Amino acid sequence: MSQTNQSLNAEQLRSQLEGIAQLHGIRQWDLGAACSTDTSVQVDRGEPKQLKGAQRSSITIRVWNSEGLVGTTSTSDLSQSGLERALSGARDAAAFGNAEETPAFSPLATAPLTALDQPLHQPQGILKLLEQLKAAEHDLLGRHLAISTVPYNGLAERSSERIYLNSDGACRQQQLTTASIYLYARAEESGRKPRSSGAVRLAYGASDLDIAGCIDEAAERTISHLDYAPVETGRYTCVLSPEAFLDLIGAFSNLFNARSVLDGVSLSQKDSIGQSLAVPFLSIDDNGLHPGNIGASNFDGEGTPTRKLSLLEGGVLKNFLHSEATARAFGVAPTGHAGLGAKVSVGPDWFEIGPTPGTSGGQSGLDRFKADQPIIWIDSLSALHAGVKASQGSFSLPFDGWLIKGGEARSIDAATVAGDIRQVLNAIVGFEGEAKVTPDGLCPMVWVEGLSVTGEA
Repeated sequence: MSQTNQSLNAEQLRSQLEGIAQLHGIRQWDLGAACSTDTSVQVDRGEPKQLKGAQRSSITIRVWNSEGLVGTTSTSDLSQSGLERALSGARDAAAFGNAEETPAFSPLATAPLTALDQPLHQPQGILKLLEQLKAAEHDLLGRHLAISTVPYNGLAERSSERIYLNSDGACRQQQLTTASIYLYARAEESGRKPRSSGAVRLAYGASDLDIAGCIDEAAERTISHLDYAPVETGRYTCVLSPEAFLDLIGAFSNLFNARSVLDGVSLSQKDSIGQSLAVPFLSIDDNGLHPGNIGASNFDGEGTPTRKLSLLEGGVLKNFLHSEATARAFGVAPTGHAGLGAKVSVGPDWFEIGPTPGTSGGQSGLDRFKADQPIIWIDSLSALHAGVKASQGSFSLPFDGWLIKGGEARSIDAATVAGDIRQVLNAIVGFEGEAKVTPDGLCPMVWVEGLSVTGEA
């Protein structure tokens, strides 16, 4: 795309589209565009493994015909001729539109947006990223004799831009810079299985990344798994890390997804609002505007403003995530969780999980190291793509973690945890510690009793 490496002018683009639409007799149209410039590096024992730069664009144009049917095209060409071809193609495709799926403009596409504090950073450049990552890898390799390699690592920076325009006057635009680093170390001792763990950090610019904290966390986690032992199969009270519990909720987000409800692939029904789904002290909000959400957007694919939305309050289902079409079907307002397409997708932004204000929050003073029973501390879950049956509610997932007994933690050799998400939500004992900001949301340690754990035979 010829303009990817420049700042897009939304007003100029809208003026172009209006002129082309008028010329071709198109009365209703919209456009969603996302463009980015990415730079990333990887290293292998001090040597460059991969240096990569890329410009990406994703542009979707929809056109409504006189019968209200919608045609959709995708393009990467924002020139006058490219836009003309895309609009004409979408107009022609509308004749074959699905009369059962007729999205409309969001009624909130021109509503005021919440301002976000997202400082823009100049890119440091690929050579600077390479030197920083080589130094980070060298530091991590020196933390323990058993750490022989850091097989998965990366340092990246991105400059991106999003636009939403429609023929009713909506004009949304956002520019954003982000950076990330991940370090995943591998440690091995003679006669023992290799053990791995890692850490990730996000920021608005590479200069703001907590690289030292990422190294410390990756080293601490990896070293803590060196002394491992098998665990007996049975039912345990488990303490899930914020990352693990957020992964589990994300895997079953169809509970809150109105698109999934209408498609019949959700654990919830259309009349589930107001029903109790969890213990009476659990709250889950979707809050894409939280300051901890690096990469937040203040509007969705349809131009609807992003806002904080209560999903569970006191264990009771309060709201679904909506696009314009699903909101219309439910008789409510769009919530700002839509993608863009002929059939619009719906998805969560960033979860906030914790005790409901004004409740006991479950058992107080929980400390996994002071428990009078064996506790399994689940640090991270794996194979969520394969081990989760989202439409059934069941899961069986390998995990990394520790068995805590008598105040001492010992890494678990290999094990899986299994259960049903509805049972999990009703078996929460309480929360431990302060809520932690992660890339996927805000959450404290979560205690769940009676989870089935299968150890390695």
